[in-house]
Order: sequence, then C-alpha cells, then structure tokens
Amino acid sequence: MIKNIALLILIILVGYLLFWPVSIDPVAWQAPEAPALEGPYASNSALAQSRSLAVDDGIGPEDVAIDSDGFLYVGYVDGRIVRFNPDGSNPDLIADTKGRPLGLDFDPQGNLIVADGYKGLLSISPSGAIAALSQRANGVDYKFTDDVDADSNGVIYFTDASSKFGPALHARDDILEHGGHGRLLRYDPASDQTQVLLDGLQFANGVALSRDEDFILVNETGSYRIVRYWLKGDKAGSHDVFFDNLPGIPDGISSNGNGTFWVALFSPRNAMLDAMSDKPLLRKVAFRLPSFLQPQPAHHGFVLGLNEQGEVTHNLQDTSADAFAPITSVEQHGNTLYLGSLTAPRFATYPLPANDPATVTEQDPSNATN
Repeated sequence: MIKNIALLILIILVGYLLFWPVSIDPVAWQAPEAPALEGPYASNSALAQSRSLAVDDGIGPEDVAIDSDGFLYVGYVDGRIVRFNPDGSNPDLIADTKGRPLGLDFDPQGNLIVADGYKGLLSISPSGAIAALSQRANGVDYKFTDDVDADSNGVIYFTDASSKFGPALHARDDILEHGGHGRLLRYDPASDQTQVLLDGLQFANGVALSRDEDFILVNETGSYRIVRYWLKGDKAGSHDVFFDNLPGIPDGISSNGNGTFWVALFSPRNAMLDAMSDKPLLRKVAFRLPSFLQPQPAHHGFVLGLNEQGEVTHNLQDTSADAFAPITSVEQHGNTLYLGSLTAPRFATYPLPANDPATVTEQDPSNATN
C-alpha cells in the first residue's frame, strides 16, 4: 500500500515537472563558456571598503542619481523617491510614483527622469510634480521600463527590459525564456515622440551614453554582453557588440563623462543556468521547481570599469558574507562611486583612490550619465 502511494506521488511529481503549464516558452541558445575569475577578473576584496548609507530607510534602491548640488536620489520598491543629503542623511520624500522606480537620471532642465517598471517613462519636476512621458512604442506597451540616460539636449534614451514579463518577477522569467523581448528606445521631448532603436534584445537593462554622445551602450543581461548603438558618424543607426562574454550578469551601466563606463554585475555567472542554455525543456522543468531549488545568484559584489575601447580598467569585488550585493547600478560623482541594489535595504559608497585614472576632479553633473 505504501509503495503504491509512493509510486503515485512520484508519477504526479514527474507529470507536474514535465507537463504543468508555465508562462515561459524557452528558446535554445548557446551560452559562451564563462571566463574564470582570474586575470582581469581576479577575485579581490576592493569593495570591502564600501560604506552603507540610508540603512533600512527602504528596500531596493536600484539606482542612485546625483543632482548639481550633490544631493542623492533613490527609488524604492514601494514607489517612493527619496532625496538625501550628500552624506546620506536627512531623507526627504519628493514623490511617490505608485509603481517601481528603477533607473534615474537628471535632464538638463533639472527634472528627474524615472524609468518606472510599471508606469513607464516619467518626469519629476523640482517641485515634485509627476508627468508621464511615454508608456508605449510602436503600439506595444512597456512591461518593464528599466533604465534611462538623458543627453545634453534633453533627449532621453531608455530600455523596456521585456515587453512580455514585468518587474514583479525580477527578470527571472524573461532570462529563463531567452525570447528576445527587450528594446532600446529614444524619447524626444520636443516632439513628444518615442522611437525604437533596437528590439529583440535579451533583457535590455542599463543604458549609458558615451562621453561625446556618439554612441550609446545597453546591457543585454540575458546574453552576458554589452551592445553599442551608434548615434553619430558613418555608423549612425547601426549596432555592434561592444563587450562580449562578461564574467557576470550585467545590470546597470553608467558613464563618468570622462571615458570610463561602470558596469554593475548582479552576480558572477551561474554554471547551472549556462548549462541549460541549449536545453529548453530542462529550463521549463527548472521553472516549475520551488524558487529555493532554482539556480540562485551568488552573494558577490562585482563592478567592472571599461574604457571607450571596451578594455577592462577596473575590477572591484567583495566575496565576503556581509558584502554589499547584489549591485545593480554604479554612479560616479567626483572620486566616489555610489552603488545601488535592487533588493538591499540600503545603498553604498566606494571611494576611488586619488590617483585613480577614473577620478574626475571637477565633475559636471550633465556629463555624469546613467
């Protein structure tokens, strides 16, 4: 009797894992072999010098924006956007989007531009008034507005990470499916028009303009790479791969306005996830498992610095149990890096050495872009 019950339970379990309907339709692809954490990616403890700010003020300050006076702005999972003094003190609620503010950047007029995962592209005036700028492009609504960068003329570049899956699932579904639902977009406030620059991206995440605004980079999280879209010159309108086969899962990217791109890696690559890349059925089975049995990101602080030629200039890590992680954004202001996190109850700072080549002694806020 007991054996029969056990067999029945086993049959039900196998049937569930193989046939229970799921929301994803995985596409086979071949993940490149992950580079070892050695050489330019060697493990280190540099980020152990980071210092936490605004501890327990809110959950999930994914991005940090800095205004012309050095005040800090973050968006929390509950929709609040809060301003802090430059030292992280004195929290002041400036707006509530009633959504999920993710990427943040200031336009030349001093408006805070917000990529809200649920609400689309928003603008918040210095007085706190919220205006909706764009919620759809080419007839397709945004499901996961993710990051934003405004150029010197106020034109806004942003990503819809996935036109199929929303932010409530933290990118898991889109990455497991690998269906190419991400888009890079441009919004022109002068014409109130939105243009799709690239589509078919594998979870289009962080965006950052180059120093001369002749190209823009977008992190393609699901493919572990950075794509470059040319805005000026003979290559305008074309795109190529700026950096391929990253050692981690790319999230946010920013420019310091002086030739350095900062890339936030959510965690190092996951060997189990990579091994399933060409096995769609296995990814469906993994999707049906309880979350604690699914591939999990390592708790590992990880930031790379790249120059505009795509060469690694900085490798900052922290593998300790109390590391600030996951890091989902990096913004430079002067000689300080501000680190955001999608899930942590705080954000953090990291001091660059005075002789670091990325140090900007006279920071022009309009040139420090997300």
